Amino acid sequence: MASPSHRKTMLLVAAVFILPVLLAKLALEMDWFNRASTNKGVLLEPIPNLSSLDSQHKWRLLYVLPEQCDAACENALVAINQVWVALGREQDRAEPLVIVMDNSDTKPRQHLGEMPGVRTMQASQQNVNEVFKDVPTDGIFLVDTLDNVVLRYPPQVEQQQAVLHSRDILADLRKLLKLSRIG
Repeated sequence: MASPSHRKTMLLVAAVFILPVLLAKLALEMDWFNRASTNKGVLLEPIPNLSSLDSQHKWRLLYVLPEQCDAACENALVAINQVWVALGREQDRAEPLVIVMDNSDTKPRQHLGEMPGVRTMQASQQNVNEVFKDVPTDGIFLVDTLDNVVLRYPPQVEQQQAVLHSRDILADLRKLLKLSRIG
């Protein structure tokens, strides 16, 4: 028969090996840690596909011009242009794109003419709704070279927040351009 000190030693050894496994399982189930996600934007699921509206073999910074262009709208228009300009030598691999619908605010269209890198495209409300389905269109989107709308960045009303937000968009786009061989 085993002595009490031997039993204690065996229980201690078993606890040393079993306890970390139990804690790791509990941490996974309770979602106690930040997963390895490094993107700053919100990953869209299911992924909308833009090919019915616009098919390019470039990365796109997409913005859908709303009916009323408020401060968040103006910040988004400036952000997509500034992010594109900040790409530097990678500018030819990406483009800022603004979708203009019949009911879109006409005031910012003049401002878009002052941004030579921004491409505008006319689309109907119905076609935009078919692409985005359950995804709100108020924000900046990142579209890959296969026309998948992969990331969404929510609108920012405060100018300071919009500047910080555009840095996040730039970081994500640079990372994707570095990893991508297409476009």
